[in-house]
Amino acid sequence: MRHARRRIVRRVARLAAVGGLLLGGTMVTRAVASEPPGPSAAPRTLAQTASGAGAALVARLGDDRTAGHWVDADGRPVVAVTDGAAADAVRRAGATAKTVRHSMSELTSAASTLRSAPRVPGTAWALDYRSNEVVVRGDRTVSGADWSRLTGVAEGIGQFVRMERVEGTFSTRLNGAEPILSTAGRCSAGFNVTDGTNDFILTAGHCGPTGSVWFGDGEGDRQVGETVAGSFPGDDFSLVEYAGGKAGGDADVVAVGAGKGVRITGTGEPAVGQRVFRSGSTSGLRAGRVTALDATVNYPEGTVTGLIETDVCAEPGDSGGPMFSEGLALGVTSGGSGDCAEGGTTFFQPLPEAMESLGVRLIVSGREGAAAGTPAPSASGAVGAGAAAPGTGADGTPLLARLTDRRNVGPGLLVVAGSLVAMVATRWIRTEQDRKAYRRQYSATWG
Repeated sequence: MRHARRRIVRRVARLAAVGGLLLGGTMVTRAVASEPPGPSAAPRTLAQTASGAGAALVARLGDDRTAGHWVDADGRPVVAVTDGAAADAVRRAGATAKTVRHSMSELTSAASTLRSAPRVPGTAWALDYRSNEVVVRGDRTVSGADWSRLTGVAEGIGQFVRMERVEGTFSTRLNGAEPILSTAGRCSAGFNVTDGTNDFILTAGHCGPTGSVWFGDGEGDRQVGETVAGSFPGDDFSLVEYAGGKAGGDADVVAVGAGKGVRITGTGEPAVGQRVFRSGSTSGLRAGRVTALDATVNYPEGTVTGLIETDVCAEPGDSGGPMFSEGLALGVTSGGSGDCAEGGTTFFQPLPEAMESLGVRLIVSGREGAAAGTPAPSASGAVGAGAAAPGTGADGTPLLARLTDRRNVGPGLLVVAGSLVAMVATRWIRTEQDRKAYRRQYSATWG
């Protein structure tokens, strides 16, 4: 009986040592393989802080001395300036200054000239702050004659207008976030908003005119609501009033697939270079960066201005879906070119402008900075769209993130060393026990 207990103890000790080796090895390899933090560890809201700092500098120096701002790869604000004194002011404020030839006044004047030219469907343009240019794009539907005429307009403006041809076509993404359907087609629900009395879905304006009735399934058994206001073209937003007047539970959550969602804690203004996420009923959750602001797109249905340009992909049916970053709502999907197999360009209607025009405010989480991983709303609750990280600890920290923390290298090595010592000690004890047993057996035989 005593020998059986010893064997059990030895086996448990060996298993514990092996488990310690595996855990310690995982901690070390994951932490070493993960991307190291930057020189100054940034909080989650760094992009928003940097964007605010850049915007404040631009507002103070004026459009004649600046040409936009953006967030660099390290999350720091960069401001384009046109003179040395402005550059010094930017540096004193702790931001990076980039001296350029053309001011914001010149860039916006160029965009105004393009807008006043004869409209060409299948074209789009935006202000590229980083290259200090106005970039004009034309899809494959634009004829050679129309492209030549538009090129002539660009050449008359100056060399800072760049002409580009793109694959695919610029189109609205009608046809997820949660899908909503009507006789006009299929779209994705955006964000839940309220006027203080009733709740609504804020989605894309091209999804359907006022009076469109929306359903949450293809059978028409669950009516979501009816479009009561909107603007398209010109802008691209609309308001769908819930059939019951209220969004229901989890109205501050946007769904991202696999039963997960993200809580929205407020609205924000995007910055060029900022990392963003988009959710839609066709292509699900996608990520990318803001590439330009105040973009103009000439859809076949009409021209929309003041859009956010990104390199996030989207496909038909993603229209109206939410774009967000760090728990802040930024916009709803308007349209673009390309797809999620080859990539492309996607434009978004800014959220603050739409809400101000419609007289509504965002329904947000009561818990400031709530973590991802919240269950998505049920079919009987609110309709929304967004992204979540499965596998979180009791405090909401992702377990994988804990393993990949570079601070785990030291503790991981200690776990490995302790496990090796335990294995050696276990082996030595077993050897000594075997030796003593052999001596006892040998002595008895010899005697």
